[in-house]
Amino acid sequence: MPCYNEQETIRLLLNAIYTQTIPHSDLEVIIADGLSTDQTRSRIAEFQQQHPDLELIIVDNPLRVIPSALNRAIEAARGEIIIRMDAHSVPAPDYIERCLADLQAGYGTSVGGVWKISASQNTWIAHAIAAAAAHPLGVGDAFYRLGGTAQPVDTVPFGAFRRDLVNQIGYSDESLLTNEDYEFNTRIRQAGGVIWLDPKINSTYFARPDLIALARQYLRYGYWKAQMLRRYPGTMRWRQTLPPLFVFSLVILLLLAPWFKLFFWLLLFQVTTYCLVLLVAGLHVGIKRRHPSLVIGLPIAIATMHLSWGTAFIWGVIFPPSKSKGKGKQ
Repeated sequence: MPCYNEQETIRLLLNAIYTQTIPHSDLEVIIADGLSTDQTRSRIAEFQQQHPDLELIIVDNPLRVIPSALNRAIEAARGEIIIRMDAHSVPAPDYIERCLADLQAGYGTSVGGVWKISASQNTWIAHAIAAAAAHPLGVGDAFYRLGGTAQPVDTVPFGAFRRDLVNQIGYSDESLLTNEDYEFNTRIRQAGGVIWLDPKINSTYFARPDLIALARQYLRYGYWKAQMLRRYPGTMRWRQTLPPLFVFSLVILLLLAPWFKLFFWLLLFQVTTYCLVLLVAGLHVGIKRRHPSLVIGLPIAIATMHLSWGTAFIWGVIFPPSKSKGKGKQ
């Protein structure tokens, strides 16, 4: 698992791994830590002292980027099956057992499950962000967020696969600071493999706590998705075209509206329609969950996701990263 400054959630994840339904003797837990500056390492050390029967290894990830963390962890691994986990998530007790069963049954080259999105704080905006992260208007047809039936898909969160797969298709691309999982899964599919989504495999994922953190997350997603598409243009999906098209149309209409009345009315129509659609979604979810703050919070969170992702995607198309490796945090 990649890790950087995860003092709030790392113990939840380690406890969930410890209570898995397979013997501890079959597990090795490898944390690739980006030299955390908070209490993450001390909490890991405390867990190690309290649970000596579970093998736990920490490797340094000085680059502080996720693909580098994954590669350092896999290099240190001795097991024949790799299961990626994330410090922002808590796997269900049978998570590993189900991953192993699906791999052994031959359902997929890499298998994974669905996220149950949870608020990371007990605030109205954190609950709104969690709801947005599991709503079709926020994530399109991403089955690992929406659920559904077991089936082949484009990607799964994290994933479980056999160690020899890395020897076949290579490690994670360390020049791609985000979207590394999608890129890895793309190479699996190009090599003839199958990405298998099993909704019985599930984990709780903690969404970002506030709008600033959410915007930063989706700015990264959008920018690095553009770089991903430079290498694999055929992987673009319809849901991913909508935010940049929406942002692009807003910019064009804003530039033309002061000079041409037609474009002013088009801008007004587009913004009004967009806001009404989001408000209807917020009203529906707010009533369904009996959470009045979602009526406003859900539209704000979804709009933040759309505008951040779309803006960063356009920026990434126009301004690709330099040849030298960037340095980013997980």
